[in-house]
Amino acid sequence: MTGELVLLAAGVAASGFITGILAGLFGVGGGGIIVPLLFEVFRILNVPDAVRMQLCIGTSLAIIVPTTLRSYRAHNAQGLVLNDVMRRWALPSMAGVAVGAAVAAVAPPAIFKATFVLIAYVIAMKMLIGGERWVLARELPGRLTMTGYGFIIGLASSLMGIAGGSLVTMVLTLYGKPVHNAVATGAGLGVPITLVGTIGYVLAGLPVRALLPPLSLGFVSLIGVLLIAPLSSWIAPFGARLAHRMPKRGLEIAFGVFLLMVAARFLESLVAPLI
Repeated sequence: MTGELVLLAAGVAASGFITGILAGLFGVGGGGIIVPLLFEVFRILNVPDAVRMQLCIGTSLAIIVPTTLRSYRAHNAQGLVLNDVMRRWALPSMAGVAVGAAVAAVAPPAIFKATFVLIAYVIAMKMLIGGERWVLARELPGRLTMTGYGFIIGLASSLMGIAGGSLVTMVLTLYGKPVHNAVATGAGLGVPITLVGTIGYVLAGLPVRALLPPLSLGFVSLIGVLLIAPLSSWIAPFGARLAHRMPKRGLEIAFGVFLLMVAARFLESLVAPLI
């Protein structure tokens, strides 16, 4: 038991260091980085495949709760948050998160890996080839479509272990909203998404406690939260200083390539059992 805890703590601490560097470098909340890193750590520690992906996602959502809250407060103080969009998306997104957490209790891990692959590829393609050229309209759509967007953002975030900021930014910029407002609104929506998601994954994992590593609360690794959150926050400025030396387009390409590599890793784990 003691040896297992030491190995878990060491692996998670290393993930926190890498997460901080990459989050600072690419300017993201970290969910898309934390999940694949934890997946490898938990694989090395022999966490059963049946619960490994869900544990990564639940832990990721819990880790980024304080990050999204601090980010939202900072953006809101600058008056950048689109409050009308927040009001229209808050309830649908939380409903999507709740459905995602319910799925976590019964769905096979392949569902989560496939979701991660699909969304990561979409975001990567926009980073690599879309840029600001991808615009559907200059005005936001009607209530029904906006409700659908909110639900899908919440569901996808819950299944991928992210706060949803990249998805919100992508949708809003597709409808001509300035990127600074889109990013700020994504930070705001990330607060209910990560809070509801964390609670949902805790509850979803309670029936399978026997399969989870020590100090897990449902599908949330408490060691992961306690080590990665402060360590990545402390390391992130070093990655940010590195980012300041790179051009914006270079960062977009680097993050797009990183997402493609992560998606390829999950795709390989999906295909390998079929061969």
